[in-house]
Amino acid sequence: MALRLPRDAASVPLIRQMLDGTLRSLGVEPQVRDDIELMLTEACSNVIRHAAPSDDYTVSASVHDHLCVIKVVDNGDGFDPREVAEPEPGAEHGRGLQIMRALADDIRFTNRREHGSVVCLEKRLRYAPGAAGQHLMAT
Repeated sequence: MALRLPRDAASVPLIRQMLDGTLRSLGVEPQVRDDIELMLTEACSNVIRHAAPSDDYTVSASVHDHLCVIKVVDNGDGFDPREVAEPEPGAEHGRGLQIMRALADDIRFTNRREHGSVVCLEKRLRYAPGAAGQHLMAT
C-alpha cells in the first residue's frame, strides 16, 4: 500500500490506523504491530516537524517473506542522521531516531540533498497461530 499525504499532523493517525488494520487482518501479533505503529509515528512526525519546504510526503508499506518494509519519503531539504544531536536527558523531544533504531530490525536513511529524505524501516513479523498472513506468506 502507498499513500501520498499532506504534511499535516492529522495525516499521522490516518496512515497509522490503515497500516495497523492491515497488519491486524493478517494476524500479526499485537506487540509487533505496536512497534511498527510507534516507528511509523516517529518517522511521519519527523517529516511534519522538519521536512520544510515540502507540502506532502509518501508512506509505502509492504509485506514480503514475513518482513514489513515501510518507506517514508519527503521532498524537504534532507538531513544527515549522523549529524542529529542526541537529546539531553529529560528532553521532551528529539528521541525519534533513537526510538526507530531501537524498534526496527533494520533502518536505512537516504538523504537526497535538496530533494528530501527516505527513511526505510524493516520489522520481522510474527503471527498469531492460524493467522491468514502466516498462510499467505507460506505459499
